[in-house]
Amino acid sequence: MNPFAKVFSSFDLARRAATVASFAIILLALSVAQAQQPDDVITTNTSLVQLSVGVVDQQGNAITTLNSQDFVVYEDGVRRPILLFEPADTPFSLVLLLDMSGSTVNFRQQIRAAALRFLDALSPGDRVAVVQFNGKGVKTLFGFSTDRRRTAYAITELATGAGDTPLYDGLKYSLKELAHEGKRRKAIVVLTDGLDTEVRKGDREVIAKAADAQISTAIKPETTSQLISVLSDADRQGVTIFPLALPSGDPKRLPLPDPSITAMYAAARTRLDLLAGRTGGRLHEIRRLDDLARLYAQVAADLRALYTIAYQPPNPGTRDGKWREIRIQVARADLVASTKPGYYAR
Repeated sequence: MNPFAKVFSSFDLARRAATVASFAIILLALSVAQAQQPDDVITTNTSLVQLSVGVVDQQGNAITTLNSQDFVVYEDGVRRPILLFEPADTPFSLVLLLDMSGSTVNFRQQIRAAALRFLDALSPGDRVAVVQFNGKGVKTLFGFSTDRRRTAYAITELATGAGDTPLYDGLKYSLKELAHEGKRRKAIVVLTDGLDTEVRKGDREVIAKAADAQISTAIKPETTSQLISVLSDADRQGVTIFPLALPSGDPKRLPLPDPSITAMYAAARTRLDLLAGRTGGRLHEIRRLDDLARLYAQVAADLRALYTIAYQPPNPGTRDGKWREIRIQVARADLVASTKPGYYAR
């Protein structure tokens, strides 16, 4: 045999083996990359505006049987096509955010019992995470799961604490956790008196500079940086926030009518109202602790009655910080739709 033929044959065999090995490495890399991707990772158009929409009849009864053709959406008076629609029975991912600061120590038993009632009222497919905030910061007690038994254990056995009230840190943290929940509908149900420790420091500084006659109007709750940050993140993700406002934060129940304290409590309650109204949720004010379980059940009913609608704004790339007004109509004249009034294009 020609010696050069042997050399060529060996070279050709080696080259083929190298090619096969390279191809195998590529396949292995692709399979590893595919295995590393979570099941619920999706590609989304981040310019879409997502709405949670509730619909009621003239008697206030929730209507949950509509479809996308029953809705019309306007932004700044311009009709926008609906690009995504999910019916009211679509499961949620939600954070149950508990205020375990010093101001709630005296009624922890009622809080835990009511939170358990809330779990019972949810749909089986709803994924729930339990997060608490207190003087030691913000902490996840149990991550997103449909396992109600383990979630209940986190509420009854792990939720505890005292000290300061980092409410807005808790909301920011919850929004970050929800960001990992893919394309699911998202909500935060937060039980709190609304009196964030850091925000109150800023409110005191504002009041200290105000004349006596201006104390009641000196604080501008809507300009609070912590609130604006939370609302911006909630807007981007389409997260609905439902605050349950504890009576300990009610400005009408203060034992002493001090103008400065009343102004700070009123501002805190206004911020809770803005959190709800700007995200399509509802603020539930707890008049009596005995009402807590009933209100939790009402929030669960509110969640089950929400449609999800998404559309692309007329100028999706524009981030001028200006307000965009949202208006939604239902085809049937006897029904009324409600959602967030708009958003800031940030």
